[in-house]
Amino acid sequence: GCCFRDPSEGLKTAGFLKYSREITLDPNTANKQLLLSEENRKAKFMNQQQSYSDHPDRFTGWPQVLSSESLTGRCYWEVEWRGRGIYVAVAYKNISRKGGNECLFGWNDKSWSLDCNINSFTFWYNNIKTRPRSSRVGVYLDHRAGILSFYSVSETMTLLHRVQTTFTQPLYAGLMLYCNYGTTAELIKVK
Repeated sequence: GCCFRDPSEGLKTAGFLKYSREITLDPNTANKQLLLSEENRKAKFMNQQQSYSDHPDRFTGWPQVLSSESLTGRCYWEVEWRGRGIYVAVAYKNISRKGGNECLFGWNDKSWSLDCNINSFTFWYNNIKTRPRSSRVGVYLDHRAGILSFYSVSETMTLLHRVQTTFTQPLYAGLMLYCNYGTTAELIKVK
C-alpha cells in the first residue's frame, strides 16, 4: 500500500542547502538581558541588563529576539545552542513585545516554537504543548504550503515535529533563551 510521506523527509542536510538562508538577529528586538555577537548571529543570556535604548520592537518580558529578515517562500536555517535550553521559533511581526506569557513564543496564535532543553524537545503553539537531544536544530519553512518542520541535526536529520497550517503574514525567526547565565543560541552558517 501507499503511505503519506513528508516531502521534506529523507532530504539530508544537502537537500536543504538550496533553501538555506543567512539570518541575523535584529538588535532592536533583543531583550536587554541578551548580548548579541558574531555579527548579530549569536545571543547570550546575561545576568546584567545591557544598555540598549528603548525601542517599540524590543521584547521587555522574556529574553527573546527576532530576525531582521522576514521569511517567505522556502527557507532553511540551523540553530546551535548551549546551556540550560532555548526556544527555536517563528513569529509574525505583530506579536506582542511588552508583557508576560502573551509575548512568549508558542504561547499565542502569532508564533510557533520548539522548546529545546537538556531533557527533551517540546513543541508549543497557542499555549498547547506536544512532546516529540541534539544541540543543533534545523528549521524548514515552506511558507506558501504552510509547512513548518523542526529537525534534530547530527550526521543525519531526525524530524522532531511538523506543522501543517496556513501562514497569513511573513514570518521572522525567533530565539528565546532560558534565564540562565551563559545560555547561548547561534544561527549557524549552513555549508
